[in-house]
Amino acid sequence: MTTLYKASAGLGFSVILAASFAAAQPTRPCCKSPGITPSGPQAQAPEFKDLPSPGQKCWIGEVNYFIYGFDKAPGMGTAVLRVSLFGKDGKRGSDLDITGRSDMPSMRGAHDSGEVPLKLDAKGDYILPVAVVMPGEWEVRLTFSRTRIVVFRGRLTFNV
Repeated sequence: MTTLYKASAGLGFSVILAASFAAAQPTRPCCKSPGITPSGPQAQAPEFKDLPSPGQKCWIGEVNYFIYGFDKAPGMGTAVLRVSLFGKDGKRGSDLDITGRSDMPSMRGAHDSGEVPLKLDAKGDYILPVAVVMPGEWEVRLTFSRTRIVVFRGRLTFNV
């Protein structure tokens, strides 16, 4: 009988200890890095910066900048988005991973491409085919990462 009592007392102590440890854990993320995204009810959608016009420099911190543009004016069909990455010295770079996602903001999710990695072409440009399937406002969201840590998020919009 005393062995059973000791076992149940030990189990009760373990439950209390586990509950107090769980209560001591932070409920919010401890870091505001764009690469760390909380999950659960406190999670917020990541923020995407509005990009300047095509052909303009867009700085990613103090180390890199990029210039983007389409191969042709976007219209019905496929338009290819080209992103050229440069170091602050003006030399071409390819040290970042870039993903893109296209969709219509007015019908969010109806024409979503999903998160697609941009591919490097022979010239050293990152390319993303954007399938425009109907007239209206379109949005492309770009996410730049270095070693799986997000360093920049930007969005561009265009009308067809």
